[in-house]
Amino acid sequence: MSRLVREWLLALGLYHLTTHEDRKEIDRIIEERYGMYCDDAIAQGLVSEEEFREIVEAVLRRRRKRKKVELVEIA
Repeated sequence: MSRLVREWLLALGLYHLTTHEDRKEIDRIIEERYGMYCDDAIAQGLVSEEEFREIVEAVLRRRRKRKKVELVEIA
């Protein structure tokens, strides 16, 4: 997991909402969008705070959706 992603999550008060897997997914999305290591993209200012929040929200939505599907399958 990237150091800057962790720092941004902590600064924005979102860290406690994410799992280790979520944070790895956030790293992957940033790396895929910018074609470079996520810390480098953040350090160069390529990722805005708004975009970062959108990425985090998308990852959290996907996790909740997967969890909901698992609960339905169990029931």
